Amino acid sequence: MSFTAVDNAPITGFHRKLVVGCCGGPLLDGYLLGIVGVALAGATTELRLSATSVAVAGIAALVGMFFGGLVFGPITDRVGRKPMYTLDLLVLIAASVLSVFVTSSWQLIVLRFVIGVAIAADYPIATTLLSEWLPKKHRGRMFTAVIIIWYIGTALAYFVGYLLTEMFGEAGWRWMLGSSAVLAIIVFLMRLSTPESPRWLAGAGRISEARQVIERALQTRVDLAELENIGAGETERGRIGELFRGIYRRRTMFVVVFFTCAIIPLFALLTFGPRLLGSFGMDEGNASNLGTALINLVFALGCLPAMRLLETVGRRRTIIFSFALMVLPLVALGLFPSASPLLTIGFFCLYALFSGGPGILEWGYPNELFPTRIRAAAVGMAVALTRFGAAVGTFLVPLSLTGLGASATLFIGAGITFLGFLACLAWAEETSQRSLEETGGGTVARSRIRNRV
Repeated sequence: MSFTAVDNAPITGFHRKLVVGCCGGPLLDGYLLGIVGVALAGATTELRLSATSVAVAGIAALVGMFFGGLVFGPITDRVGRKPMYTLDLLVLIAASVLSVFVTSSWQLIVLRFVIGVAIAADYPIATTLLSEWLPKKHRGRMFTAVIIIWYIGTALAYFVGYLLTEMFGEAGWRWMLGSSAVLAIIVFLMRLSTPESPRWLAGAGRISEARQVIERALQTRVDLAELENIGAGETERGRIGELFRGIYRRRTMFVVVFFTCAIIPLFALLTFGPRLLGSFGMDEGNASNLGTALINLVFALGCLPAMRLLETVGRRRTIIFSFALMVLPLVALGLFPSASPLLTIGFFCLYALFSGGPGILEWGYPNELFPTRIRAAAVGMAVALTRFGAAVGTFLVPLSLTGLGASATLFIGAGITFLGFLACLAWAEETSQRSLEETGGGTVARSRIRNRV
């Protein structure tokens, strides 16, 4: 069973516009999580934040993402992708504007929490909508844009933070936090004309509407009988308990474990990048923000070779070898804490380069391994549980840097990454060149799941 009209469609301007609109969420996510790492320096001085307040402010958005993912994933499966596709951005715009006027630590923490909820709401909406419209031959390649734009958003945050610090000094922190409203308004305007997912419409029994949106968007005729056949198998949606039964229990465990092991070192680097580089002797004030921005751009570049590998050697082999290689530069950083600044940046860049495969599949796998009726719930669950782990890890980074030192902190990161490698070796499935109905329906044979590397 497949959604032939969508799965076999040629890439058109509609697909490109959809990718750009859906990438707005990851762009804002990367920007918002990156900019706070720069802004906290000025906020700490002006608001007289304690060390605990700084740590809580740094992870508040991640905690918000935990609750946002749990709540809005199932809601998106029930009410559809389109209704909340723009509403979450309005919340994000309001919270960003209000951040300019905070006068105490609790206000900053609350607004960062609200921003996290809005970001988490966007991922189940935007990524499921994108996956359900993309042709199967191009899904892996075009999903690369989601993670590339995330890294670009983070790099942009550090560049903006650098420029505003140069212009206003530490007093520029308010403008840093408020600048995300400008990006959010642009994304909001881009999304206004986006159609609903035809897969969701078919599953809801709205066959005629599904046919209309496909024919209008793709300029092609649709087999009505095929839509009715697919819709008949998707009568229930949004039951989060299904994620923990049968084959989906193992898939949920796999997605959460590999996703968490990939982003704990990543988020620690992004949120406390300048401080981490300072621990290696690269503490030239504002210049460390440029070093962090450079590393983020290499993260984006690392997605380019991974984009091709995902479709040629497959998802499984790419993610296994990527995790294995990611361990090496973290071990090297732990072994050589007194390395030159150039060598230190080089090791960080190698880690960024090798992380392309897991980076893309953080959003690709949750959308491919679950059916339409629980796809957004699966993405929301992945966001919630992995961000909770990332929040704990990020909270402990400054404590680890102070108590254990940079070397031990990097060894811990290498151990977490190695755990991700083991999870992929045991559970990663091959989903390339298959329709979402095939991969999400649990029809992948076990011999194909645990094939040789």
